[in-house]
Amino acid sequence: MLVKTMLESKPKEIVTAKPSTKIDEAMDLLISKNIGCLPVLDEGGKLIGIVSDKDIFKKIHETGGDYHALSVKDVMSEAIIVGLPDDDISYIAGLMGKNWIRHIPIVEEEQLIGLVSQRDIIKTQAKKTEIENRYLKLYLNEMNGPSRSGDL
Repeated sequence: MLVKTMLESKPKEIVTAKPSTKIDEAMDLLISKNIGCLPVLDEGGKLIGIVSDKDIFKKIHETGGDYHALSVKDVMSEAIIVGLPDDDISYIAGLMGKNWIRHIPIVEEEQLIGLVSQRDIIKTQAKKTEIENRYLKLYLNEMNGPSRSGDL
């Protein structure tokens, strides 16, 4: 399955942050939206970074809890691995596993058009397995159907 096909079934809203977003506000967004990361966009809407719940948690620990004055730009990862709409989901899953990341922004013509998470990958793989199982059961039922010896 291609990324663009999977994105069609996801909500269109992508929750993002600006570099100036305070860490407290970023945490509020992550918690209230039940998400694990925020793509960071500049004023022109270009993807410039990504901040995850783990990035924030690490910074809180490093500062001994004195993080309230910090902004997303102080925490975000700027080395972003991105995917394309025509990438296969298995390729994206491989990128996640190889790089130990849980989210991959999807870009088209330098614009953020979606975000793929490990949860999305698991749902897609589970759906694929469910469909394959259904076809196998139908095939087995057909193969084990009424005896054909009386047809001669």
